[in-house]
Amino acid sequence: MHIEEISDEVAERLKLAKAEIDKAESQEGEGSTDSPSQDAPTTATAAMFPELSPGRAMTNKKTVDEVAAELKKTPFFMTELEENDDTEAFKALAYEGTPFEVASDFKEHGNECFRTKRWADAKEFYTKGILVLAAEERKRAKGEANPEETEEDIKGQRSVLESLYVNRAACHLELKNYRSCWLDCAAALRLNDKNLKAYYRSAKAFLAVGRVEEADDACARGLALDQNNNPLKTVAREIIKKSEELAAKQKKENERIYREKRREMLVRAALKARNIKTRTTAQPPEMEDAKLQLVPDPDDPHSSLSFPAVLLYPAHLQSDFIKAFNETDTLADHLSYVFPLPWDKAGEYTLADVECYMETLGGGLIKVGKKVPLLKMLSSGNVEVVDEVVRFFVLPKAKAAEWVREFKTKKAAEKGGG
Repeated sequence: MHIEEISDEVAERLKLAKAEIDKAESQEGEGSTDSPSQDAPTTATAAMFPELSPGRAMTNKKTVDEVAAELKKTPFFMTELEENDDTEAFKALAYEGTPFEVASDFKEHGNECFRTKRWADAKEFYTKGILVLAAEERKRAKGEANPEETEEDIKGQRSVLESLYVNRAACHLELKNYRSCWLDCAAALRLNDKNLKAYYRSAKAFLAVGRVEEADDACARGLALDQNNNPLKTVAREIIKKSEELAAKQKKENERIYREKRREMLVRAALKARNIKTRTTAQPPEMEDAKLQLVPDPDDPHSSLSFPAVLLYPAHLQSDFIKAFNETDTLADHLSYVFPLPWDKAGEYTLADVECYMETLGGGLIKVGKKVPLLKMLSSGNVEVVDEVVRFFVLPKAKAAEWVREFKTKKAAEKGGG
């Protein structure tokens, strides 16, 4: 049909509608008792246009809010779960059949996925089956059991639920969800304490995370039921091997701890024998692998002591760290390779042009010789080693006297303030 034909047809209908309206008006003028004239246009319009579709008719003469409220009652458009007949029917569509049949169907789907090593998909199917039967268990616990269920029905449901837990545990084991694995095995064992697969899989999961005692217990319980069960015998051998490995590791760790403690004892004995005073603060510095120790053999009490040391340059706010300062070494031994200092542009720091100091027990200063062995400095009884670190103040001779005065003034002020 062409546009011209459609236009002609509409025009013809409009003429007919106008004729009917004129007729109705003339009848009204003659005192007719027919229907009111305002209905005529409605009738004419209805005759001219087709009827509304069922969907449009449902929403005709309704506000937007009313239409939205109607839509929200249907499951597809729901934004909130509303308990009504529609939602209950919609839920029922997901589970056709008895709980036993629905759960068994999910189990079969899970088994198909498991056979093709789709562990995550299998786990989801097993979970759906568990949710169905676990809900039935909760109903029975609340006294809301289905009166039509027989003991055989309940027994069948629990048998399927047990299998679902064990099968999901197998998925968790493959996916390395070890905690979930042994929790599912525990759930299966609450339903049937003779389930060998549950004992086996829980033993494997415990063993995977190094919980050998729990693995051994689960395996032993399974073997008590069937001592010829090959999977359990295999995991028992793995447990023995793991136990031996852990025992060897623990033995090695114990030996290390004993060795460290003995070395600490030898160091303390060496300090005491040399009359070297030490003190530890609440927050000792981080020194990585540098430490006070006996060298060259830390296990030989006849070895010499080696200290970490710090060279402080207070006139320029700089410092150097010496990882190992042997008790037989002198300051000159170390200053000879430390100098020249990269930041000393004026060339003030040379072996001949510096003076060195150490802080005393009383908070004062003592000048130390650059060619005096460290042991002689420390065993004098006037200084102490704090946090295992020996500290030296190194200053150019031209600035030493002024710095010493400032140091003493500061210490006196601190004592006065205290």
